[in-house]
Amino acid sequence: MILVTGGTGLVGSHLLFELTKADQNIRALYRRTETIEKVKTIFSYYLDNIDIQFKKIEWVQADLNDVPKLNAAFEGVSHVYHCAALISFAPNDYAQLNKTNTEGTANIVNLCISHSIQKLCYVSSVATMGVDPHKITEETTWKSEDIKNVYAITKHNAEMEVWRGIQEGVPSVIVNPGLILGAGFFNSGSGLLFKIIHKGLRYKTEGITGYVGVNDVVESMILLMNSGHTSEQYILVSDTLSFGDFTKLMSNALGVRSPKKTAKNWMLSVAWRLDWLTYIVLGRKRHLTKNMCRTLNNKNHYSSEKFLNAEKQFKFTPISKTISEVSQIYLKEVKTF
Repeated sequence: MILVTGGTGLVGSHLLFELTKADQNIRALYRRTETIEKVKTIFSYYLDNIDIQFKKIEWVQADLNDVPKLNAAFEGVSHVYHCAALISFAPNDYAQLNKTNTEGTANIVNLCISHSIQKLCYVSSVATMGVDPHKITEETTWKSEDIKNVYAITKHNAEMEVWRGIQEGVPSVIVNPGLILGAGFFNSGSGLLFKIIHKGLRYKTEGITGYVGVNDVVESMILLMNSGHTSEQYILVSDTLSFGDFTKLMSNALGVRSPKKTAKNWMLSVAWRLDWLTYIVLGRKRHLTKNMCRTLNNKNHYSSEKFLNAEKQFKFTPISKTISEVSQIYLKEVKTF
């Protein structure tokens, strides 16, 4: 039996689609019933009749911090894909981020130990990688004093829980994807970028980061889970692009004008302060934090050489192709509604 946490998220739903192609027993965790419908939507992007594959999934309602329910979900499980996570860059969300990402992962690891799980694959992020002006690899040293991002801190701490599990006998691999792009979830996370750029983005920034398609992430996870590789982590990045080049690719794919103006540091400084003031006065959710603005201008070059050397037959899909394919799905959804 394979267990997938975060089965209703971007990575989890695409992972479930791939896993259901084979004749395997699959169990997936969810928190809210309505989110399962979103997974059906993901399946419908790739299949005309989803029923046969979708019925292969056994759904279990459980929160990462509800240990009794999690324990029941682990019965008969041999392999675990831990995809569940909370994504937020707002400092005021730190407590919930820590509860979900760090403590939730600790619970998963503890159950992997007690149930003698054969292998665990944990989905982390390049946000947990160290800082290097030239090239960031799995060997780049993490320095806590350099990291002010609350999301990165909790994901790094979650990785430490996985490494603890490895020391206690759970064979594991960690994947660190760049910014993941995939179909669906256009109202949150990276999917929101398609909506923002389609509506018209006036400014670009000078930042550089790594991007990867969700299907590449899923294929990489399955390859690693089925391989002999353990006690390792792998950066997964298809292409490294400036935000200007990225927005140009997406704008072209969506048929809109790409932003020409560059947001200066002082403009971003004003923007995050106004966003903070709106949060204080009106209680609205933070959309632009100080650290997020810093990230928008960071120039990070990530290397996936380690993974490509481990899986020599694998080739990343060019991010331009991923953007084009996902944009077509997004435009169809916009027309539908």
